[in-house]
This record gives sequence, structure tokens and C-alpha cells, in this order.
Amino acid sequence: MNTTRAPDARIRAAFDEAGVTGYLHAVDIDSDVQDSATQISVGADSLVATSSVHKLCLLVTLYRQAADGLLDLTEQIESPGDARTGGPTGLAAMLDPVRMSMRDLAYLMMSVSDNAAADLLFQRVGLAAVNDAMTALGLTRTLATQTVGELFATIAEDTGQAGVRALADPQVVARLRALDPSRTNRGTPRDMTRLLTAIWRDRACPPEHCAALRRILGLQVWPHRLASGFPFDDVHVSGKTGSLPTVRNEIGVVEYPDGGRYAVAVFTRAASTAATLPAADAVIGTAARIAVEALRAP
Repeated sequence: MNTTRAPDARIRAAFDEAGVTGYLHAVDIDSDVQDSATQISVGADSLVATSSVHKLCLLVTLYRQAADGLLDLTEQIESPGDARTGGPTGLAAMLDPVRMSMRDLAYLMMSVSDNAAADLLFQRVGLAAVNDAMTALGLTRTLATQTVGELFATIAEDTGQAGVRALADPQVVARLRALDPSRTNRGTPRDMTRLLTAIWRDRACPPEHCAALRRILGLQVWPHRLASGFPFDDVHVSGKTGSLPTVRNEIGVVEYPDGGRYAVAVFTRAASTAATLPAADAVIGTAARIAVEALRAP
């Protein structure tokens, strides 16, 4: 790839090569001036379906309520084995009843994107509280409209009797409400980097709670998207992925040993309906690296 081209052009070319439509915002967390030297934008104000990235909004709301004394993060919540939101990880994939604290549910929700854990916390906190918290933090275009279970219920309705098999049909995928930002949980890349910046600058909630949020984000297990662009032992990547049919997202913070800290949000939609698209996953890391390297350039 021609490194003499502007970073936004290189990012668009990378998206095209990977067969995705992509949107990105990257920002130097420690800069108080937002200009072309401190941020990179590729459709940064476009509305996108956030998918599981929205779990970060729920996490921040949970810790803000704890800071305000509205809940106790060590409170134990019962999760019956026969009434959970489904999914491939965490409690969502387990069979037996579980009793767990809210802060441990939050860890599962973020580290392995546990849908059941997320919905237990949604039930405790409420969608309205999540939206109020995001508005208070200046995320004016970010909105939670449904729980994870409700989101997947729309997919089941939209695919009909064919079920999962229908997701190979582009016409079926095109009509999924879960992929339409006007009808599902939504936000913008710029809003997401604003939220990450608030967490890393101790503005999302009190410092001790922001430190807990950073710890949880640093424990995500998936290395194949954002982190793939920074395969260095001394560079730390914290993040949250989001996935739906044709949708692959990740937002996160890249921290360098010299103290540089960069918030990055990448949202993509693939042309192919294939469930496994390594190039579509990898381009999230590629685009993030191009953006961060441009921000770090003299």
C-alpha cells in the first residue's frame, strides 16, 4: 500500500480491498484540540449498528450508578439455567443456574461478549438509564433501543422459518432490522471515541471506577480484529468487539510505552454474507494501525 497517500485514503483503500464498507474515527486521547493532527476520520459521524459494542455503554452506566450509590457492584444476581439470552460464550452457553455479582457479570459481558450477562445487567439498570448516561457524557447520537435478547428476537422474526440458514441469502440479510441503524442500537464512531476518551481521562465516572472500566476492557480475549494491527509486546490494546451477520466492529484504546494513548472506533459491513471472513476481521486492525501511525507521525 502506498504510504505517501493521506491516511483516510489508505484506510478507504484497505476497506475496499477487504470487501467491506467501513467507518472509522481515531483520536489522540490526551489532546484537547481536535483537528487533522489529532484525529483521523472516515465517515466518523455516520450512524452505525453498534451490535455488542453497545455493551460498553451499559458497562459505563452500571459503574456510574454504583458511584452514585444507586447499586452495589457486589450484589449477587441469580441466573436460572432455563431463562437466559442465548449465545456462544459465558453464561449464555451454560446450562445450570448461576449466582454471580454484578461486577463479575460485567466482566463476562465485556471479556467474552456474554449476551446473558449483558441482559441480566440491562434488567437491573434499564435502557432509559443507559441512554441518559450517554446523553450526559455528550454522546448525542448514541441510543439503546433494545436488549440483546430483543435484538436477536428481531433476527428470528426477520429470517422466518428458514432460521439461521436464511442468513446466507443477501436479500434476507438486507432486511434485518438488527442491521438498520434507524431500528436498532446505534451510535457513531466519533461518539464511541468520545466515550473511550472519557473513560481514559477519568471523566466517565470517578477515577477509581474509570480504572475498573479500563481493567475490564483490557481483559477482552479476542485478538483477531483491533489488536491484530498492533502485534507488539509493549503496545497494549483494550477493546470491545461487536458482531452480527455481515457486521464486524471494534472500538478500543491503543497505548504505547512512551505514554501515547489513542482511542479508535471501527465499524464495518461486509458485502459477503459468509460467517467467516478473515480479511474483514483483519482490516479492522489494519485501518486502526494506519490511523494511529498517522496520529503518531511528526
